[in-house]
Amino acid sequence: MRLLELVDLTVSFPTVDGVVRAVDHVHLSIDDVERMGLIGETGCGKTVLGMSIIRLLHPSARVGGRILYRGRDLLEISARDMRRLRGKEIALIPQNPTTSLNPVLRVGDQIAEVIQLHHGMSKTEAWRLAVNMLGEMRIPDPERRARQYPHELSGGMRERVLITMALACNPTFIIADEPTKGLDSKTKSQILRLMRTVTAGRSMLMITHDLGVARSICDRIAVMYAGELLEWGPSEEIMDDPLHPYTRGLINSLPSHGLEAIPGTSPSLINLPSGCRFHPRCRLATKTCKNIHPDMIDLGNGRAVRCILCT
Repeated sequence: MRLLELVDLTVSFPTVDGVVRAVDHVHLSIDDVERMGLIGETGCGKTVLGMSIIRLLHPSARVGGRILYRGRDLLEISARDMRRLRGKEIALIPQNPTTSLNPVLRVGDQIAEVIQLHHGMSKTEAWRLAVNMLGEMRIPDPERRARQYPHELSGGMRERVLITMALACNPTFIIADEPTKGLDSKTKSQILRLMRTVTAGRSMLMITHDLGVARSICDRIAVMYAGELLEWGPSEEIMDDPLHPYTRGLINSLPSHGLEAIPGTSPSLINLPSGCRFHPRCRLATKTCKNIHPDMIDLGNGRAVRCILCT
C-alpha cells in the first residue's frame, strides 16, 4: 500500500539573483514498510525535498504540487495538524547533530521533551523512557549519558541521540538526512547496522550522497540532479545496472570502481542549462540532448529513467 506520494512537487526560492528552482516537478512514491534512498551530489535539492514533506522550509519557499501522506495532502492541512503529525507519525533525523541538538540542555531532557509533547507523560515517566531508549540504542551507561550535554558525547553518540529522538514516538515514516555524514568508517558501520534494525517494519526516505549507504539499507533508490529525478528503481538494479549516464558516473566515482570523477560541476539552480540538465557534463551527449529536455520514461518492472539514449 502506498504511504507517501509526491505529485508534481515544486519548491523554489526567490533571491536577488533570480529564482532558485530547488525541486522541479518531482513525482515519487514510497510504499508502506519501504526504505527509499534519495542520492545525488550536494546542492541538487535532496534536503529541500525532504524538508518540504514535513513543511520545515523557510517561509520564503514557494511550494507547489501535492504531498499525499496516506492520501491526505500535507500542503492543505493546518499548521496545528501538521505539528501533530510531525514527530508522532513522520519523524526527522536531521543532518548535523552538532547544530540540531540544543547545546544547553541535557540530551535526556531533549528526548523526554519529545515524549511529553506527543504522549502527555509526566516528566519523570518521560525521562525514564528516554533513558531506556538510549540503552536500546546501545549507548553504554545510558543513565549517565542522558545527564550529559551534547558536547560531552562523541559524534557517533550524538547521532544515536538524534535517532532516539526520531523514534521516541514510534513514527510510521522516517526522513533521515545524511545520517552517516562526517563519521569515521567504524562509527559509520555501527550507525548503519543500527539504522537497519530500527527502521525494520517502517517506511523511510534516506537522503544521502553515499551510494554504499543507500545500497546497504534501501529497497529502492531514486537519483536526483539539478532539482529533478533522473532515475529510480530497485537498489541492486540501480547499482549493478545503472541506466542514466549520471548514475553511472556516480558509481564510477566510488573507490571500488576506480575513483573516476564526473567532469565539470553541477549547474546553478537559478540558471539551468537547456535540454538535458546533465548534458554539459555527459560524455555521451548529442545535439538532441542539448536542445530537448527529456521526460521520465517508465520502463516497467519498477524502473524509470530520464534520458533519450534509453528510449
